[in-house]
Parts: sequence; structure tokens; C-alpha cells
Amino acid sequence: MILMKFETRLKGVIPRTHNVKSFRFPRPAKLKYLPGQFFFITIKDKGKELTKHFSFSSSPTEKNYIEFTKKLSDSEFSNILNKIVVNDWVKIDAPYGKFTLSSEYKKIVLLAGGIGITPFRSICRYCTDKQLKIKITLIYGNLAEKDIVFMKEFEEMEKQNKYLKNVFTINEATDTWKGYTGFIDRKMIKKEVYDYKETLFYLCGPPGMVKAMEGIISQLEISRDQIRVEYFTGYL
Repeated sequence: MILMKFETRLKGVIPRTHNVKSFRFPRPAKLKYLPGQFFFITIKDKGKELTKHFSFSSSPTEKNYIEFTKKLSDSEFSNILNKIVVNDWVKIDAPYGKFTLSSEYKKIVLLAGGIGITPFRSICRYCTDKQLKIKITLIYGNLAEKDIVFMKEFEEMEKQNKYLKNVFTINEATDTWKGYTGFIDRKMIKKEVYDYKETLFYLCGPPGMVKAMEGIISQLEISRDQIRVEYFTGYL
């Protein structure tokens, strides 16, 4: 992949949940990236520039834009993001990262927590658009149903892609909730992925969640070569 550094303007802001938004930018024709990669973005406020890196939540199949998705907090970076509007200036440096779709395995499990879903949205969208015959099981944990980012889109992709299965679990369930309740655990994985020993596992989310998932995967006696890990070290 060829690295590109370019200045551009905000194209749009898409609310995803009560505290998560996607930020979208025009995609240069020459920008190539892989699903699961990330980029650095620089924003400006009162002459001060701040830079952070984010996974592409967009897929390489989406030709007209690139996008990142962020849980907004009380950090300085989040506060500036909350104020930027369409046509505001940004600088982008892309692409980076090796947390990408592997052609070696035709069966993958995506274990996500919270905003760690963003690279998996890119991967699932890519596989669905390309009609790839890769069996994907997405297991995604959140505090409550209102926190599930891209929920409707994943449900639509599941209808379009017979190889994709979504498994949602939350800690605070209502009477109408029909999915799992509680943290992702070994029992859940074994029930939803009967052929887990032949599967490549991707883990993404807050460090504590990822550490816990690594422990569970080790209990399943999965080879280290069958595990890919991306830590989201905070929402700042």
C-alpha cells in the first residue's frame, strides 16, 4: 500500500448511537487501503492542531468516501470533533496497520467490544459487497442495546450475505431483548462457532476486554497463529 498524506474537508457527520458518530471525508481516487486498516487524522481548533488515529469504518468498496467512527467523550479531541461542521479542514495520513482480512482462512470469528466494532464494519461490508465466500461470525458485546453501533446495518448485511452471522450480547437487557445477556465467554463461542478450531479469530476492543478474550481463546486451545489482536486504548 502506498502512503498518502493529504488535506481535505469534512463531507458529513452521521450519528450512530447516543454517543457515537461517524465522520466522513471525500476519498481520493489514488487512496488504496485494506479492510481493517487505520489512518491518522489531524483537526484544528483556534490554530491548534491535534492528531489521532482511527480505524476505517468504511470499506474499500465504498469508493466516494472514507470514514472513521468514534465514541465521543469529554476529551479535548472529542470536544473539537463535536464542533466541526461540513467543509471544515482536516489532514489525513493513510493507510496503516496489519489488522486486515486474511486470504488464508475461509472461516473467521470477529470478537468486538464497544467501539472496537469499527474495523469489523469495514471487513463485513467488504466481504458482503465482494460476495466473498468467507464464513464470518461476528460476536459483539455492549452495555445495552442502545450502545450497539451499526446494529441495523449488520442485520441488513446478514440478509444480503449468507456467510455472515451476527451474535449480539449486552449486560443490561430489557424485557424485549432476544439476544445473549452477559459478557462474551467460552460457552457462547463454542455454541455459535462449532468449528472454532478451524477458524481465524480477530479480537478488537478496549484493552481489558481484549485481554479477557485472549484468555478465553487460550482455554479453547486455539493456536496463537489463529489470533489477530487490535487494542483500542481509549476513546480520547
